[in-house]
Amino acid sequence: MTIALSDIKAAAARLEGQAVRTPLIESPALNQRLGGRMLIKPETLQRAGAFKFRGAYNRLSQLSDDERRRGVVAFSSGNHAQGVALAAQLLDCPALIVMPSDSPAVKVEGTRGFGAEIRFYDRFTEDRVAIADQIAAERGCVVVPSYDDLHIIAGQGTVGLEIVEQARALGVELDKVLSPVGGGGLIAGVSTAVKALSPATEVWGAEPAGFDETRRSLASGKRETVAPDARSICDALLTPIPGDLTWPINSKTLTGIVAVTDAEVAEAMRYAFSVLKLVVEPGGCVALAAALAGKIDLNGASAAIVCSGGNVDPGLFARVLNGEL
Repeated sequence: MTIALSDIKAAAARLEGQAVRTPLIESPALNQRLGGRMLIKPETLQRAGAFKFRGAYNRLSQLSDDERRRGVVAFSSGNHAQGVALAAQLLDCPALIVMPSDSPAVKVEGTRGFGAEIRFYDRFTEDRVAIADQIAAERGCVVVPSYDDLHIIAGQGTVGLEIVEQARALGVELDKVLSPVGGGGLIAGVSTAVKALSPATEVWGAEPAGFDETRRSLASGKRETVAPDARSICDALLTPIPGDLTWPINSKTLTGIVAVTDAEVAEAMRYAFSVLKLVVEPGGCVALAAALAGKIDLNGASAAIVCSGGNVDPGLFARVLNGEL
């Protein structure tokens, strides 16, 4: 099971007038620092503050009338939660979100603000999928996974579709596209679109150190898991294993993946704020962190870098800006 460019274009049609077509922005300072032409895709400006709205709306807009009445259940640390909650609100569909008890308050408040019900769980001792499945069985509602769903992946792929179209409108043929990787839904959709439209363009991922299971999976050729004691400030990317649907796509389309430390992520967040004038959450900043840390060679290249979300906890952001992380 996979997706094609046609699925992503169909998703783009559904999202027309609903999702923001976020711009590609360019910073001379970033170009000078990295020695190439860098184009930033700020999904921080997307509805609900992250790319997740794209996939959520594409999925929920295809529910039957009966399914919409019965509602949906999703599991997420916050960005998918808000994307599903907003999509459900727009489509008049009840939504319940299973969220980790340590989710950033800004994401919890955003999810509630869009009218969703929340069920908290312990991400280290409880199984969010099992909880969502039980709720779905009890209520007769539809489970909306955060990444392992072809409609979700196709919706996220509209990010890649826009990147290629917008770059070409600027007269740029991209050498590389850099994207964050969590469960792999965003980069699976982005890489599918990019490789279909521009086969020579390399697609690179970035993951938090300790949660670099897709990087290690690419190296070993099989799906690897995360150690139980792994921790990271990148709350949006803390997935235990590459997805059943995302892994087969990413194992074929990606040039490579690199891992970045919390310190490198924090430095990228400071750079995004001070130089690019963007508020980017930790998980949304890993691709930029990889570029700034020199982990992907961009010298002389034309590249697009996805900043996937901006829903950062204010307290954490203040600590980052103060150099405490």
